[in-house]
Amino acid sequence: MWYRPPHVPRRAPALALLAATLLAATGCADRPADDGDPGKITAVAGFYPMHYLAARVGGPSVAVTSLARPGVEPHDMELTPAQLETVRDAELVVYLRGVQPAVDAAVGDSGDRLFDVATHVPLDAPAEPAGHDGEAEPDGHDEGTTDPHVWLDPQRYATAAEKLAARLGTLDPPRAAGYTANAAALRTELTELDAAYRTGLATCTRRQIVTSHAAFGYLARRYQLTQVPITGISPDQEPAPRRMTEIAALARQYGATTIFFETLVSPKIAETVARQAGAGTAVLDPIEGVSGADDYPAVMRRNLATLRQALGCR
Repeated sequence: MWYRPPHVPRRAPALALLAATLLAATGCADRPADDGDPGKITAVAGFYPMHYLAARVGGPSVAVTSLARPGVEPHDMELTPAQLETVRDAELVVYLRGVQPAVDAAVGDSGDRLFDVATHVPLDAPAEPAGHDGEAEPDGHDEGTTDPHVWLDPQRYATAAEKLAARLGTLDPPRAAGYTANAAALRTELTELDAAYRTGLATCTRRQIVTSHAAFGYLARRYQLTQVPITGISPDQEPAPRRMTEIAALARQYGATTIFFETLVSPKIAETVARQAGAGTAVLDPIEGVSGADDYPAVMRRNLATLRQALGCR
């Protein structure tokens, strides 16, 4: 995925104008969407990790609509007029500001109905890419930005669930205990997932993961791995040939057998580096657009199996 810092929303002005026009045409921005059950809280989620969080914590008491379609790259998505109306009518918007400029423009500053995960689970600055020489890079190394991929750390994701439960409790006090219990149950599952990662990655021949871009910093820090990204947090430009050669040399130095690429984006950059390094390729999923029968825990466990094979874990 790529991440556009909040201060560079490419389409924000037009989207904000469209959102304002819809608000003026259709009335009060705080009116909840009609999902056929007036007893439910209506919520919208920016993309899959936010949807999973809201659905698990909200349970049957919250009707959650995702703005990003399954299997579709969420970052450059446009919102339709119908989606803008859904955002306007929702009682709660669960999102991560800076990941989806279209969503950021649509929600604006809507006060208490917004739940921005980044304000509840502080984001880290991206780690210095391995092999980086400290000079400014023209090909996607975004110094000074934050890394949005916080959901790839199960423990931080569990903290976001608890914060969301507290917010839902303020919106719906009679069911506050239920939201708290849902978040606690999710915390238990995520702690078990965390333990599986700790055990599964404890004894590996290698600890460097060579990735198409820097999407796995939180996961790497949590499990004492070293991320070696070809591009940085915002890989919307092609990496310089010098950078690709540099990463291929590092991959050979580390004895890497696998160069990882992501779902929803082209594998060409990873394949080029893999050829130069004499390595293979495999998918390491950042869990941004899950489809089919998969869910967050299933994809995380598949990622663990992929890592164990690539890193020679025993």
